[in-house]
Amino acid sequence: MDLALLRTFVTVHRAGSFTRAAALLGLSQPAVTSQIRTLERQLGRPLFLRQARGVTPTTIGDELAHKAAPHLDALIEIAETGLDEDSSLRTLHLAGPPEFTAERALPALTELTGEDGQGFALRASFGNAEETLEGLAAGHHDLAITTARPRGTLLTATPLCDEEHVLVAAPRWAARVGAGKLRRKGSPALENFPVVEVHESLPLVARYWASVFDSHPATSGTVVVPDLRAVLACAATGAGLAVLPRYLCAGALERGEVVALLDPAVPPLRTYFLVVRTGTLAMPHIARAHDRLLHAAADWS
Repeated sequence: MDLALLRTFVTVHRAGSFTRAAALLGLSQPAVTSQIRTLERQLGRPLFLRQARGVTPTTIGDELAHKAAPHLDALIEIAETGLDEDSSLRTLHLAGPPEFTAERALPALTELTGEDGQGFALRASFGNAEETLEGLAAGHHDLAITTARPRGTLLTATPLCDEEHVLVAAPRWAARVGAGKLRRKGSPALENFPVVEVHESLPLVARYWASVFDSHPATSGTVVVPDLRAVLACAATGAGLAVLPRYLCAGALERGEVVALLDPAVPPLRTYFLVVRTGTLAMPHIARAHDRLLHAAADWS
């Protein structure tokens, strides 16, 4: 059986789409369709059910993928290991949210870029979870950090770390709120206060309000800026209340530039996931970066 046909089959099985598989393989969609039909003729059995949006594997298709995929991944590992030894630095394409990637992921990974004989070149791009996962699925990235767990079998996600969210404000706003009043009255105590957020929908504030106050915020953003580092800067100058990851505002809290308005018994958390295309951890430079981030995350709090 032709290994190229099997590789195309496994890619389609993981992608759930001829179109997406074609992009990952660098082939045209008709070429992918032709290869799958050839394999189906050789086996004498249908491997996929064609649907309006993508394909669904038959039971025979699932069985073949289960048997073939590990061996194909092992062959890729052998080939990529040899390539790493005989060529110049491989390039790792990383994608993730700008603040987390800049503050945590990049400092951890740049330690590997200079390793003699074992390092890699690094290219980073920023985006939201949906953009990042779409880019990873399309083959534009090798490794992605997101706050959304992907569905399906094309992408494989590993929990990386949890991020605690903190309600903060400049000292003058904190004095006006008063921790005692906030504990007694809950979110109504904050109804007339300005808010700084990353989006008009107030995603962080809304999540905090739902988790801590069991309510929805009755306000709109006074300042909306699409970068949490800018949100922190605005909050520190007194522009309004903000909900921020603790890792991002820890220094400002220590310096007294902002104050935590509340210390809930169960603080809101958000989970980050480390995501790759299924099977690509066989590539040494991706595996090293993946392992490095997991190791570094053990010290993140």
